[in-house]
Formats: sequence, C-alpha cells, structure tokens
Amino acid sequence: MPQADIKYSNDLNLDCTAILASIEETIKKHDQSSGACKGRAYKADHFHHTHIYVNLAMLPKPHRDKEFTKTLISDLEKMVKQHLTQSCHFSLNLEYTGEGYITNFHDV
Repeated sequence: MPQADIKYSNDLNLDCTAILASIEETIKKHDQSSGACKGRAYKADHFHHTHIYVNLAMLPKPHRDKEFTKTLISDLEKMVKQHLTQSCHFSLNLEYTGEGYITNFHDV
C-alpha cells in the first residue's frame, strides 16, 4: 500500500484531492498489485519560496527495480505538473520503505 504526502506553500492554488487520486492512478498503471495509495496534503502557512514537495513511499518488491522507478517517477512528475497552474519550485521523492515499516488496514 503506497503512501503519498504533498507539502506545499499556501500561495499555490492546488486541488490536492485530485493530485492524490492521480498519483494512485499513475501507480496502478505501472503496478496493478500496488493496492490503494494512502494520501494526505499539508499546506505550509510559513515558507520560503513558492514550492511543492511530493513524497511517495512504497514497499520494496522484486519488480520495483531501477527501470520501474525511473519510469514511474518520470510519469508522476509529468502528471503532478499538469495540475500546477502557477510557477513554483518542484520536488518529487520516490522511496522504498525498510524492514521496520508496517502497513495494513485496522478494521473494528
């Protein structure tokens, strides 16, 4: 289950819900076994320079190799930038979690 976090300066006009949904769609195009992508966005009221930072964490799997990573990050960059209507500094990080990470669904 991937996890996406968006951090951005509050002077950007963003539809973060749409961006997060598009991130999930983009991941599924590359890896249908990825499952739902948890997502959240944080707007920074105090910042230095207009910016957006997208961090995507995924579990390591044998098929998520260098080529997979290169292709996915390229497609994610293009997709997120389609949602941007203002000039800004842009950062995108795709990371693979370590053995100490757990993710599941707690059902009560």
